[in-house]
Amino acid sequence: MSTSGEGEARQEAGSAGVAGGGEWWERELAGLRERFDVAETTVACAGRSFTLYHPRNADTLISEADYLKDERLPYWADIWPSSRVLADHVVRHKGNGRRALELGCGSGLVACALAAAGYKVTATDYYPDALEFTRVNVGRNTGHRIATRMVDWRDMPRDLGRSDVVVASDVLYEHTHGELVAEAVLATVRDDGYALIADPGRLSLDAFLQSAEESGMAVTEQWSAPFEEGAQKQVIQLFVVRIR
Repeated sequence: MSTSGEGEARQEAGSAGVAGGGEWWERELAGLRERFDVAETTVACAGRSFTLYHPRNADTLISEADYLKDERLPYWADIWPSSRVLADHVVRHKGNGRRALELGCGSGLVACALAAAGYKVTATDYYPDALEFTRVNVGRNTGHRIATRMVDWRDMPRDLGRSDVVVASDVLYEHTHGELVAEAVLATVRDDGYALIADPGRLSLDAFLQSAEESGMAVTEQWSAPFEEGAQKQVIQLFVVRIR
């Protein structure tokens, strides 16, 4: 597996088909279908729909070796309520070519919304498979090839640059993530930019807020959004964080 600092972000402009027929994302999707049982889920966001390809059952992706190494579980393969709420919010933005970075992109719903809103997107995740699905999903839904990058928050690459907007949804589920996400935000957000964090009340939320405050950032806006779908009910909190 690559380390967080290896390689450049992958990005190719344009939405035209590739040699051999079909759209470029269809060819990448065909490769994913050879390795995964792929399902489709359509998510409505602010009057438009995104159809996402993702593994049908995340439990089948659990690797004992990955778990023993660093307690990794394939949460990326599910489309979580926090990502739906965050996507519904950012798709209403006017990106106007500004840079947006996502920490923990999962299957790519929020990246789709950012690209649709007109941002120049870099999506990052710890799982290379998540990056492949995200690239395909953004291509399928917006026609754009976004930049993707494998990133380990414990060893943040120094060449990600700084973005106007840094977003993350439901990433504070491990006890170490509060401090790590705060450090990742501080390392990647512009002085005049902001981070937008969506969280359903995970165990490291307080640690993230404390670490952000101690590192010179401040929560400048905060609000809650209820989510309900079938038996699933959550209240998602959204935080706007800026450098003081």
